[in-house]
Amino acid sequence: MAVETKEFRAEARFQRVSPQKARLVLELIKGLGVEEALTTAAFTKKRIAPVIHKLLTSAVDNAKYFAGEQGLDLDVDNLYVKQAIANDGPRMKRIRPAPMGRAFRYQRRLTHIVLSVAEREGQAGLATKVDEPAAKAVEPNAAAKTAKAPKAKAAAKAPAKKAVAPKKKAASKA
Repeated sequence: MAVETKEFRAEARFQRVSPQKARLVLELIKGLGVEEALTTAAFTKKRIAPVIHKLLTSAVDNAKYFAGEQGLDLDVDNLYVKQAIANDGPRMKRIRPAPMGRAFRYQRRLTHIVLSVAEREGQAGLATKVDEPAAKAVEPNAAAKTAKAPKAKAAAKAPAKKAVAPKKKAASKA
């Protein structure tokens, strides 16, 4: 029977930034440990970064609170950012004055940001050891295939055209 990992969420709705700009920061922290994600969000030079830092702190606080309420054994140092999404919110339609009495319409985009943290399964810092003889047996075959492919492509290409020398201007006598 597999142990189910609990996921803890926090949401920031109706943020005055486009989802595309929010996703730039969210991609930086997705999959990172909470400590590293908080540091990354704190030192990212984007206007939405402090909001994401605050949201991540809220998600960790939610995890602590629910773990205490439900009696879960939660290791806060083992939490990571499982999901980080920036969805479209409603758009505000605005009008900008244009020349000759006209008006241009534009849209101010809003974003709903959802962050969820979960506990990593197993130990966070340990890496699994790869069997070295099996890895070495695979490498020469792969290296031989990749080494042969560029030579075949080079032979198949047509020879390059020769460069034409620039014509010399005739000296005119005046």
